[in-house]
Parts: sequence; C-alpha cells; structure tokens
Amino acid sequence: MPLFRPLLANAGFGRRLVACIGAAIGIALTMVVCSQVPWIEGDLPIIVAPLGASAVLAFAVPASPLAQPWPVVGGNILSTLVGVAAFQAIPNVTVAAGVAVGCAILAMSLCRCLHPPGGAAALTAVIGSAGIHDAGYAFAFAPVGINSIALVSIGIFYHRMTALSYPHEPASPVAVAAAVEPGGIRVEDIDAALAETPDAFDIAPEDLTLLLERAEHFAQARRKK
Repeated sequence: MPLFRPLLANAGFGRRLVACIGAAIGIALTMVVCSQVPWIEGDLPIIVAPLGASAVLAFAVPASPLAQPWPVVGGNILSTLVGVAAFQAIPNVTVAAGVAVGCAILAMSLCRCLHPPGGAAALTAVIGSAGIHDAGYAFAFAPVGINSIALVSIGIFYHRMTALSYPHEPASPVAVAAAVEPGGIRVEDIDAALAETPDAFDIAPEDLTLLLERAEHFAQARRKK
C-alpha cells in the first residue's frame, strides 16, 4: 500500500500539487490585499486563522458544496457574528465558546452556507485578543469578511487558469437525465438511499447520481467484453 495514497477520490499527486500551489498563492495574496485596507489596524490581524482551513477547501476540494463562494464568505461572516454575540451575552468563556460553535453550525445550516472553518471563526470571536473583542461585530466584516471575499476571488481566478470548475456547478437535471440509461439510477433513487443513511456526504446529489450512472455504464461495457 502506498504511504501517501490519496484520501480523496480522483486526487492524484498532480491535483494535490495544483492545490498546494493555489493555497499558497491564495493565502499570500489575501494577506497582501488585506494589508492595504486602512481600517484593519490596531490589534486586529491582517488575516484570521480560519482562512487557512478555508483555503484547504477552496483549493484542494473546489467541487465540495462546503467550499463554494457563498459558504466561504457567508459561513465565515455569519459564524463570526454568532461568536461575537455569544461572547457579549455569556460571561463564562467556556460556555460562550461551546454555544458559539454550536449556534454557528445551526445558523450556517439554516442559511445554506455550512463551512467547517466557520466554527473556528466563531471560536476566534470568543477566545480572541482584546482587540478582537473591542472590534465587536465589525470584526466579522473586517478582517473576516474581507479575507473571505479576497480568498474566494483569488480562488475563482486560479481555478479558471488551471482549468478546474470553481464555483462548482453540480450536474444539471437535464445532463443527468441524458446520461441515465433505461432502468438506470436516477436522482430520486439517490434521494431515497440517502434518506435511509444516517450520514451526510460531501457531494451534491446530482453529481453523485451522474457519477454512479457513469460507473454503471462502464461496468456494463466491461461485462460485454
């Protein structure tokens, strides 16, 4: 078994290298851009730590629903707002930290912008420096919001230069229907199967349908040989 066998499907060394270069460029340029913003000053950081995790998603798994522009921007900003509210409303930092992350997940889920680094953004608003606490709700927009918008913009440009789709567009119903063979897997079959599964999967149902259908197509072709 290879020591560094890809954890993700279709993620060979070439794709990982492209992701590494993209994340490095994305974070560096985000810092350059945000350092020019005059209202990011004092004890506030030029870039927040959760952006590192956002970069992993945006550059390493750009097809993930969790890595799309709205989850990156909306998830980080909304979660930070929740974190600030929790810090200001709950005197006990330990309790505030737990409430901030839990409520951030709920808020992101309701607003369709679930983004794992958002949990870190909410936590940062609670356990961050005095400058972060003094900034209050403004911290969610500068630097968090500006960081997120800059990273997404750089990601869109970079992925277009490397011929990858970002923002990712899930397979359209028309494309899925055209690919489905008579008696093959359909979107409603995927929905029914997912309804019986307790786990959530990091792939759009339309993409999953098309992938399984194409796999069935190749399986049938192999059996006919």
